[in-house]
Amino acid sequence: MSKQQRGLGKGLGALLGQEADLSSIRQPVGYVNKNIVTSTMQKQDTSDILRIPTDMIEPNPFQPRMSFDQESLEELADSVRTLGLIQPITVRRKSADRYQIISGERRFRACQMCGMDMIPAYIRDTNDQGMLEMAIVENIQRENLDPIEVAMSYQRLIEECDLTQEQMAIRVGKKRASVTNFLRLLKLPAKIQHDLKVGLLSVGHAKVLLGIDDTNLQESLCDMVIKEGMSVRQLEDKIKRLTQEKKPEQTPSHSQELPENYVKVLEIVGKYFENDISLKRNNNGKGSMTIHFNNDEEVTRFLKALEDSKF
Repeated sequence: MSKQQRGLGKGLGALLGQEADLSSIRQPVGYVNKNIVTSTMQKQDTSDILRIPTDMIEPNPFQPRMSFDQESLEELADSVRTLGLIQPITVRRKSADRYQIISGERRFRACQMCGMDMIPAYIRDTNDQGMLEMAIVENIQRENLDPIEVAMSYQRLIEECDLTQEQMAIRVGKKRASVTNFLRLLKLPAKIQHDLKVGLLSVGHAKVLLGIDDTNLQESLCDMVIKEGMSVRQLEDKIKRLTQEKKPEQTPSHSQELPENYVKVLEIVGKYFENDISLKRNNNGKGSMTIHFNNDEEVTRFLKALEDSKF
């Protein structure tokens, strides 16, 4: 028995017919023919969608997006030719005949590619700081910025709008921890930032590399991740092995230079942290002890040992 071809459904099928060509009933979206007022003597109602001549609109100088994918722009332009501009852009008025894009530069470029001479837009009244905030927040919430673009956008909000990380997190609707993690990416070497930007490295890999102080080692491991296709977990294991390989060289110096009771402290505490512990002491008995741990479980085991002890 042959498989019955699915139709449009009773309701739509009855209205259009089973062989209806949907493209023939789709018309480009239209807006009320309400153009901008160029005379400064006339008041303009900016609550409406207004049609602005393309040559009066200029790009946003605060645009956080550094590049636009040409293929994606061409696809959007094809959609605009067929359906029109579904969502108007948002601009601010600079003078009687100049407007600056707040959000929608990608849509604006697609309209230019289509040869549109009038573009529907909302008009907002805002200063440079307000424009910067709106442009960045709009892009972060709606566009696929790469991780470095996001981090640089956050940094600009902090520096140029004089915001704390907490205030900025509220502005962009993100958790503060997420904002902090993105900002930390800017501490990576330029080479790694580039690889992260173009998609050769994931944010997960970058977070692991941030735990390494040696810049040369960071870059070497980055190259290794790309060449060998290492997962984040494999990178973590690789760093752990490298750390363990260095420990035997450090152990003799502790036993030779430190008094016996100090060495005993290193042995007792070190077993809970895979011996990743160091202790410095001067001749007067003053010094410091540093413990490196790999995860929360190590700290939990150590705490439990302290609680179970007679101390």
